[in-house]
Amino acid sequence: MKEIILVKDGELSLKGLNRATFESKLVNNIKRRLKPLGEIKITRAQSTMYIEPISEDFDFEEALMRVGCIFGIAGYSRACVLKKTPEDIFEKAPIYLEKTLKKAKTFKVEAKRADKSFPLKSPEICMELGGVILSKFNHLKVDVHNPDVTVTVEVRDFAAYVRAEQLKGAGGLPVGTSGKAEILISGGIDSPVAAWMMAKRGLSLNAIHFASPPYTSVRAEEKVKTLLSKVAVYSGGINLAIVPFTEIQEEIRNKCPEDYFTLIMRRMMMRIACIVAGKDGCLGLITGESLGQVASQTLPAIGSTDSVCTLPVLRPLIGMDKEEIVKISRNIDAFETSILPYEDCCTVFTPKHPHTRPKPGQCEKAEEKLDIEKLIEKAINGIQYSYIE
Repeated sequence: MKEIILVKDGELSLKGLNRATFESKLVNNIKRRLKPLGEIKITRAQSTMYIEPISEDFDFEEALMRVGCIFGIAGYSRACVLKKTPEDIFEKAPIYLEKTLKKAKTFKVEAKRADKSFPLKSPEICMELGGVILSKFNHLKVDVHNPDVTVTVEVRDFAAYVRAEQLKGAGGLPVGTSGKAEILISGGIDSPVAAWMMAKRGLSLNAIHFASPPYTSVRAEEKVKTLLSKVAVYSGGINLAIVPFTEIQEEIRNKCPEDYFTLIMRRMMMRIACIVAGKDGCLGLITGESLGQVASQTLPAIGSTDSVCTLPVLRPLIGMDKEEIVKISRNIDAFETSILPYEDCCTVFTPKHPHTRPKPGQCEKAEEKLDIEKLIEKAINGIQYSYIE
């Protein structure tokens, strides 16, 4: 029996006249993610995509795992393609679902008859197929409210499709439909989660990391690359810029008031990130800040760092507490990497009593001894780029 993967696109159905654009991007993303597994054919009809393997050695299990991580997909399932006749459906559906039904105690049948010329109506399909299944699997009972297995029959224009449970997709919007933004990634728990959340809203990602050797190690950079690879499972490939930040931090230490170290460091990061992002065609920055979590994340501090930005700053975690963030971090398999004890530049020269509520003009005065343009130019010229997938 021929098998395919059925994909439901969820939120895309709300896009009106722009829906075709979103669907085309989703199709391209699916093709790119499944390309290593073999040749496929994708067709679209009635809020459903049909992924048909062409290669004989197509790895269905790996394909299902990959489809489950593609943003823009609300649900997906492995399904059998049958002739659009009652005889073929009733004969082959129990055979196709045999392993699943043998493990269950209860079941129900649902039917969706898109082709109204089909001789049986939906309730009749459910009743007839349910009877066939009961006759072949004596241990099963019907439970229409909370079954172990729901057998679904979809009668479409060109064929009938039979499947068991539909798996929950990653949701969101197809990556690339909302433009591109740059994530400031430190190596902690928060920034990979922020990157994942904004990719879920359709953003393609670039990343920027600030390294301060010898205060930070090569292992810290490798940690960041590993974290980005966890995000890339969902977002696709990510261009990473590693910025040499040692000289800037030493200049801040030597020439600025200690209680302003963190704020001025953040302002320098945002200035550099805006320049790099603009060159790379990004329309905004993404940070992992959560309001009040640390000294640089109070509202006045955030306002001070935003004042030097030339691009919008997206903060998807701003209203979340740590427990919520950690939960997502674990779900995307980033948590264990995030807690590895390799320090990033944010821990270098941390003041004993950081200023948390700067007033307008105070940060500007505190950093006036820095040659900001020269420091930024030198840092940008020393950037090392890599591609993470």
